[in-house]
Amino acid sequence: MSLIDNLSLDPATSLPRSNGELVFAEPWESRAFGMAAALADLGVFDWADFQAGLIAAIAEEGGGNAPQTYRYYERWLAALESLVVERGLVAVHDIDGRIAEFRCRPDGHDHDHHHDHNDGHEHGGRP
Repeated sequence: MSLIDNLSLDPATSLPRSNGELVFAEPWESRAFGMAAALADLGVFDWADFQAGLIAAIAEEGGGNAPQTYRYYERWLAALESLVVERGLVAVHDIDGRIAEFRCRPDGHDHDHHHDHNDGHEHGGRP
């Protein structure tokens, strides 16, 4: 059974889907998903531990009572952060520093491909 299938079995952690496909509203959501899946695949933590953390993170936001009151991948990220800090992989102040760095980036800096933006090609009408 895959990691995705395992999460889908529990209504509390069921992944957002549309027509059976995973749904990510923003690029960071797919990255958070991928980081958790990769770390579990590498054996850094057990998927059941992540799932328990996700259930707890959702419950902290009242998700068990009113599922529309939280954003799924915000809770996903909270569970991932908690687990990597708990396991000593990353310190809380390192996470906070990276968050501050990302918040300082300009809008549009992160968009589905990597290249030098001075190469003259266009992005849907934007240079």
